[in-house]
Amino acid sequence: MEESAASGIFAKIFNTSMSIQHLSEQEIIRRQKLAELRRLGIDAYPAPLYPVNTTSAFIRENYKGEENKDQFADVCVAGRILSVRDMGKANFAVIQDAAGKIQLYIKQDDICPGEDKSMYQAVWKKLIDIGDIIGVKGYVFTTKTGETSIHVKEFTLLSKSLRPLPIVKEKDGEAFDEVTDPEFRYRQRYADLIVNPGVKETFIKRTKMINAIRNFLNERGALEVDTPVLQIIPGGAAARPFTTHHNALDTPMYMRIANELYLKRLIVGGFEWVYEFSRNFRNEGMDRTHNPEFTVLEFYVAYKDYEWMMETTEQLLEKAAVATNGSSKVMAGEKEIDFKAPYPRVTMYDSITEFTGFDISEMDETAIRLVCKKLSLHVDANWGKGKLIDEIFSSRCEANYIQPTFITDYPIEMSPLTKKHRSKPGLVERFELMCNGKEIANAYSELNDPLEQRERFEEQARLMERGDDEAMFIDHDFLRALEYGMPPTSGIGFGIDRIAMLLTNQHSIQDVLFFPMMRPENFE
Repeated sequence: MEESAASGIFAKIFNTSMSIQHLSEQEIIRRQKLAELRRLGIDAYPAPLYPVNTTSAFIRENYKGEENKDQFADVCVAGRILSVRDMGKANFAVIQDAAGKIQLYIKQDDICPGEDKSMYQAVWKKLIDIGDIIGVKGYVFTTKTGETSIHVKEFTLLSKSLRPLPIVKEKDGEAFDEVTDPEFRYRQRYADLIVNPGVKETFIKRTKMINAIRNFLNERGALEVDTPVLQIIPGGAAARPFTTHHNALDTPMYMRIANELYLKRLIVGGFEWVYEFSRNFRNEGMDRTHNPEFTVLEFYVAYKDYEWMMETTEQLLEKAAVATNGSSKVMAGEKEIDFKAPYPRVTMYDSITEFTGFDISEMDETAIRLVCKKLSLHVDANWGKGKLIDEIFSSRCEANYIQPTFITDYPIEMSPLTKKHRSKPGLVERFELMCNGKEIANAYSELNDPLEQRERFEEQARLMERGDDEAMFIDHDFLRALEYGMPPTSGIGFGIDRIAMLLTNQHSIQDVLFFPMMRPENFE
């Protein structure tokens, strides 16, 4: 290729929206290498079909040396280069595929069997980098040091890496210089997954957990459904919604804060057990247990109550824990938590009495506000009785429940969608499941009286007029559905991300979300 043509290739590679002055020295060198590969006629990004026939994990787990070497005489794997050791006329390299890592042995006489070794010298010595993705064909053998490796007979560059990876140092197979910067890890999850293999295991466990829950429900006859994410009225929870606008209808719309009211519409329609893993959106702050976009499992079952739901919840979570970790016991930091059923049950008023010394069960809003003052709690003047009680419980009681515990029988003011307690005036048949100091599930015997539901919605509207921006809207269509008649029903919502944190021993919700919410980057 003529020099002017080579210069043209180089210029084209750098003619991108990212100017050369924004590139690091390593990034510039890698772009130069890409230009040289193209000058040599090597496609650094070939067609995607590559005949992989095994994985690193399968080789490591099943290769037995002389005993079954014929089974591994013609293997083809692909992966990302993590390290290269130059041995002169040969190289050792380590690649990582989806299943793990394996060592390669690359000899120049195998790659270039003729007299001309220039291609080997040019590519392996000068143009291949850590981070590049390659495919190799060869046979499996054991090195003198006892390491299962692939003797490469043919290799193909499948993708040239233009950005260097953060280097993780290892000794005796253990990482001792892991990439731990949260800003980097959460913002560039793709790189985090490459250099921190334990991160991938967390998300594999999350998938196992969700599959176990789904199987539990399906085996019992529940029907998985989908409900709208864009809603005209954000219902089913007390939360501040994200707002948007539908241009064709010229109407404001809201991102879903909960799927409860739509699932209960399906119960009205005749389905007896429905569930949905839903992505919900709440325009709220972010901390280690809150992300504005999160996953919830909700299910609703006709002809059941909250007592039945507590028993079902225990069984479901025990199965999920065992499926994820092989045991009902999990570690949360230094604490061991056991999800084996049954779980203790404590009423909300009893919990508040135990941890504050105040029995608020017979108090009105004014008296409860005074208790908040005595407890040095900052409360808003616009809050009603329900929000005040919630603040007392969340700030003084919640953190004390490490083992799974059902908090039951909530005040009616805290639960506008819940059926009144059948034997305790002023309370509703509701529970929240606490674990490791946080709520992970919320359940009711559902309110199915349309006239009482309308009164509860109207009370929420009055709270909204007082300035409570988390109060519920009145959903007139849902009220119309209830007027057709909804059977006695029990429903529950699980915080899937929080349960994933518990079952994978992660301390932040950001560590169980592939792409948590982050402040926008400035790429200029």
